[in-house]
Amino acid sequence: MPQTDPDFIAFANQCASRVENALGAHLPAEDIAPQSLHEAMRYATFNGGKRVRPLLVYASGLACGGELPALDASACAVELIHSYSLVHDDLPAMDNDDLRRGKPTCHKAYDEATAVLVGDALQSLAFEILARPVANISPGTQLQMIQILANTSGSRGMAGGQAMDINGVGQEMSLPELEIMHIHKTGALIRASVQLGALSAGGSPGQVAKLEHFAKAIGLAFQVQDDILDITTDTRTLGKTQGKDAADNKPTYPALLGLDGARQKAQELLEEALDALAYFGASAHHLRRLADYVVGRTY
Repeated sequence: MPQTDPDFIAFANQCASRVENALGAHLPAEDIAPQSLHEAMRYATFNGGKRVRPLLVYASGLACGGELPALDASACAVELIHSYSLVHDDLPAMDNDDLRRGKPTCHKAYDEATAVLVGDALQSLAFEILARPVANISPGTQLQMIQILANTSGSRGMAGGQAMDINGVGQEMSLPELEIMHIHKTGALIRASVQLGALSAGGSPGQVAKLEHFAKAIGLAFQVQDDILDITTDTRTLGKTQGKDAADNKPTYPALLGLDGARQKAQELLEEALDALAYFGASAHHLRRLADYVVGRTY
């Protein structure tokens, strides 16, 4: 997290601690059968993630006047979906990576069959958590939140984006096509994070719309920065294999725009995201700092 903003660092650490405590309570214990699957589920979830998506839930909810306890379920749900997607993305049939966050990927630490089941189980648990009754959230709003997360996870969201990514290997792709792919693959869950945070806090349609605009811009900026870091940062710092996108001949922002052009694109998206937050005034302070982090991060 940005080293120049101790208040934001404290908030980010608070949110990470909250969601990890909640995830620890929701995930089955390792001594419950089938033990190996439950152990692997915890391995995939508690392996040093930055918890950016839960942080988006908490910061968006606070921007809409909510309180942290009401946001825990949504924070857990989006992080479980994210964790499942990484386990499946790393599989040999997908990105075929050996490292995730500096540790062996789930299929390397266990085996491919276990990794497939881990992803399936984490995804199911995310929806189970969202379906549980929560104080101050109506059943109608819960159904809306479940629908948002389901759309985010499916062919119109992350799964569709992954399919576009696979089909794009070795193919020329225009900038609009690249953006459409990442709006699905990376951006969909980022948008869902702010939507679920706002809805958990009782946010108005106007607030949700502004946060969706913010999330679309910052989601693309996140991917642009990922593409930049794949070129400029070493494997140890990244926690995953450096240069793998280029080695796999994947379309990226630096490949289309050049490294300087990609950096300029990230800055333009950051400005667009910050403009969308003007609607909220001081209550969006944490979201502004998070946006700065997304573009300024080094891993």
